[in-house]
Amino acid sequence: MKYFARLVLSLFLILAFSAQTIQAQDSNQFKNQFLQHFDRASRVLALAEAMPADLYSWRPGEGVFSVEEVFSHIARYNYYYLEESLGIPAPEDVDVENMESITGKEEVVDILNHSIEHVQEHIGEMPDSKIQAETEMYGRTVNGQAVLMQLVTHKSEHVGQAIAYARVNGITPPWSE
Repeated sequence: MKYFARLVLSLFLILAFSAQTIQAQDSNQFKNQFLQHFDRASRVLALAEAMPADLYSWRPGEGVFSVEEVFSHIARYNYYYLEESLGIPAPEDVDVENMESITGKEEVVDILNHSIEHVQEHIGEMPDSKIQAETEMYGRTVNGQAVLMQLVTHKSEHVGQAIAYARVNGITPPWSE
């Protein structure tokens, strides 16, 4: 009987350790995949740089984001999701709440660039336990993976919007040339 109890305990410990190892590998794999998708969507920075400064105030219609508002909106939410749902604060000199009111190509490209760097740095350093940990997003309980998926989905949506704005104005995205 003692032998059987030891055997069961040993098997339980092996399974528990294996499950933790698999979960850690899954978290690391998810983080790497997220960063690849985020980096791909970060090509929007090249588009922001390619857009002429005189088009930054252009908007396709009344009540619709202008070019600069699209880029500053992306930047704001790069900070917002990390701060609100993952507890990673924006740098002290970044005013997340008023970011979308920033105007001018140079300023908008700068905040977009810094927001991308902020995400890459902090997600790259994020412990796997935080990716699996429960948090709140839009009043729902989710894990860190869901927050990161929302972040990349949000960014990609507005990258598409920026591409449409560029093409309507005769600008070819740099990666399409």
